[in-house]
Amino acid sequence: MKIRHPDACFMRLAIREARKNLRTGSGGPFGACIVKKGRVLAVSRNTVLRNDATCHAEINAIRAASRRLGDFDLSGCVIYSTTEPCPMCFAAIHWARLKEVIYGTSIADVRDRGFNELNIPALKLKKMGKSNVGVRSDFLREECRKLLKDWDTCLKKRLY
Repeated sequence: MKIRHPDACFMRLAIREARKNLRTGSGGPFGACIVKKGRVLAVSRNTVLRNDATCHAEINAIRAASRRLGDFDLSGCVIYSTTEPCPMCFAAIHWARLKEVIYGTSIADVRDRGFNELNIPALKLKKMGKSNVGVRSDFLREECRKLLKDWDTCLKKRLY
């Protein structure tokens, strides 16, 4: 059964964006979408392999949304991420004052594939940093896992 909810539509935008990397090999199988009051502000994918280790999907989306709004403060925005944000991305989400992060697969899922992830879950970062960012995990998990499984067979993939 396919979920038809606004959150699902926004996550699927992130998934569709991440799929572009399966064709181009310009980054990992990660996508993000930032929304404010039902309006999409940014949809981005990971572009680390274009020679910038900070270009995770969430960072790229935060940069694009901030440019669009003309402000670093993304209060009231929600970010949808195909995979749990790494510590760098969670910190950026916190600093940008996003209201909530909704993600599909976990850090453990991508570590199992060989990505060089720090194994610090978003909920632990939230607690340690006393962050107000809401965290919702396992959203459309199977669709996000399919993205990772498709990555496993991608000829142009490169782990980092």
